[in-house]
Amino acid sequence: MFLTWTLSLLLLAGQPQARPSELAHTYSIVAYDEQTGEVGGAVQSHWFSVGSIVVWAQGGVGAVATQSFVNVDYGPLGLRAMASGERPGPALERLTQADPGRDVRQVAFVDVSGRVAAHTGQKCIRHHCDVQGDGFSVQANMMLKSTVCTAMAEAFRSARGSLARRLMAALQAAEAEGGDIRGRQSAALKVVSAAKPEQPWEGVMVDIRVDDHQRPLQELERLLTVQEAYNDMNAGDLAIEHGQMEQALQHYARAEEKLPGRLEPRYWHAVQLVSVGRLQEALPIFKEIFAQDGNWLELTRRLAEVDLLPQDPEVLKAIEEQAP
Repeated sequence: MFLTWTLSLLLLAGQPQARPSELAHTYSIVAYDEQTGEVGGAVQSHWFSVGSIVVWAQGGVGAVATQSFVNVDYGPLGLRAMASGERPGPALERLTQADPGRDVRQVAFVDVSGRVAAHTGQKCIRHHCDVQGDGFSVQANMMLKSTVCTAMAEAFRSARGSLARRLMAALQAAEAEGGDIRGRQSAALKVVSAAKPEQPWEGVMVDIRVDDHQRPLQELERLLTVQEAYNDMNAGDLAIEHGQMEQALQHYARAEEKLPGRLEPRYWHAVQLVSVGRLQEALPIFKEIFAQDGNWLELTRRLAEVDLLPQDPEVLKAIEEQAP
C-alpha cells in the first residue's frame, strides 16, 4: 500500500516512473506547421506497434516522441507540462533529471508555438542523433548510418504540402539512408489541431498506424491518402448539415480523385449530384456502382426515406433503372 501511494504521488508530481522499458529503437520526428499551427509526430521502427508508445500529441498543446528504451510516461507528462504553459526545454530537463534511466532514453518535445527540445542519452545505441530546426526535432538511435538525422531534417525543411506529408517525407528520407539497422516493422503518424478542442476526442487531423508490415512506410503513405480522402468526405458531410450543397459536392469529388476505383466516395459524389439537381451526371456513376454491388441500390432507397435524396418518384425510378 505504501509503495502504491508513493508512486501515485510521484506521478501526480509529474515525474517519469521506473518501469520495464519497451525496446523501440527507432527514428522519429515531432514538428509544428507555421502555416496552420498544427503539430504532430511520426515514427518508424523494427518493433511491433511502435505507434502505440512513441508518438503523443494533443490539440492546442504539442507533440512528444519517446523512444530508445521507452519510458512511456514522457508522453502524457510532457503534454501535461506544455498544457500548463511550461516551455519544452525546461519541461524536458525537469523530467529527464527525475528519470534514473535517462542515459538510455531519447525524447523530443514540440509545442504549438514551434518551440522544441530533445534529449539523447549517452548510452543510446549508435548510431544515434538528434537535430533541431525551426519548429521541428528529428531523432534516431540504432541506425545503420550516422547520417539519418541530417537527411530527415533536410527532407522536412524542403518538403511541401500538409504537415502530415512533410512528416512522411522525413520518414522516407531516414529509410533511404538505411534506417534502423535491424530493418523495419511498424510506423505511425499523428497530427492535431492548433486550437485546443473543447472535447478530448476532437482536434485530431490524422491518426494512422501500421503495426506489423514488411513495408510499413509504403503502407503508412497509402493510409495517409485514404485518411485525406475521408477527411474530404467528412467535410462533405458537414457541408450537407449546413446546407452547403455545392461545397459538399466539391469535397466528395476530391475524395473520389484520391481513391480511384473505390465505391464509397463515388457513391456519395453521385448522391450529392442528385441533391443539387444534376441527375443526368449522377446516373452513369450509379450504373457503374450497382453493377459491382447491388447493395448500394438498396441503400439508395433508404436514403430517400430519410430525405438524403429527393423524395421524387421519377428521380428514384431513374436511379433504379441503372441496376443491371
